[in-house]
Amino acid sequence: MQALATRLRAQALEVGFSDMGICAPDAAPQTADRLARYVDAGLHGQMGWMAERMHWRGSPSDLWPQAKSVIMLAENYGPDQDPLALLNMRDRGSISVYARNRDYHTPVKKRLKRLARWLIEQQPCEVKVFVDTAPVMEKPLAQAAGLGWQGKHTNLVSRRLGNWFFLGAIFTTLDLPKDPPEPDHCGNCHACLDACPTDAFIAPYRLDPRRCISYLTIEHSGPVDPALRPQLGNRIYGCDDCLAVCPWNKFAQVSHDANYWARIELRCPKLSHLAALNDADFREVFAGSPIKRVGRDRFVRNVLYAIGNSGDTALIPAARALTGDADDAVADAARWAIGELDG
Repeated sequence: MQALATRLRAQALEVGFSDMGICAPDAAPQTADRLARYVDAGLHGQMGWMAERMHWRGSPSDLWPQAKSVIMLAENYGPDQDPLALLNMRDRGSISVYARNRDYHTPVKKRLKRLARWLIEQQPCEVKVFVDTAPVMEKPLAQAAGLGWQGKHTNLVSRRLGNWFFLGAIFTTLDLPKDPPEPDHCGNCHACLDACPTDAFIAPYRLDPRRCISYLTIEHSGPVDPALRPQLGNRIYGCDDCLAVCPWNKFAQVSHDANYWARIELRCPKLSHLAALNDADFREVFAGSPIKRVGRDRFVRNVLYAIGNSGDTALIPAARALTGDADDAVADAARWAIGELDG
């Protein structure tokens, strides 16, 4: 099986993945207890899906008892510029690096299926592929498989890729040789904790999503707490601050996959243009994008918060046009923006 694992790694790189590791399905036994305590504390906020099927999330062996190995894959989406530079362009919207082009689920799943088919051709077996949409805790498994470690910001960090990579998994009935887990290399560094605009970290390695800008702009429906709105700045979908400041990004690489190159219109979009989107326009502009999932109302709500934080009174007409919007959160955000800009 060692020879097969070696060829599998070479094939993973051939189909476009950036790194690969293998672990046992039960390689992260602490996950179930940590997840239960996390949900019991209410830290998942409006992410009800985290509480659903918790027994599967906490135990991959329960999800598929026949699985004997989990093949974890990393997919690099490294940006070609510093995402933090855009935060100073207050009349523009900042979109998280991963969402500036196509929804990553599609290309990652295609690669997973190609690699899984190759594996079946080499050695008859059963396989299942997962990419972020099933009850699988990818990060603990990826650490167990040696791809990296969960940093103090709770995201996976790699000595080879920095912070900028997606994760995918192939469960298989083959008993493949396992890779050693990756130890923690954060040391005394706390740059990611210091960079958080909303102080969302309860402690190192512990995040309260209810204060996290990624959660607030993507998962949270309805109005955002007025006390947190100023800290959103011009971040209108996601936040990259804690990822971008990580020193391990000195090893990060710009993605070679055009699927992850930022669309020109999403590199630094004008807030005035985005605020004018109706539902049909929104669906057209963000077709095939992960942003489409949040819908026009939540997205425009975020844009109005950014307008309120811009300090640019020329944007008042864009906000005023939405004070009577059919969505209560949008109308509330428009009134708040005007109040911020008009004193």
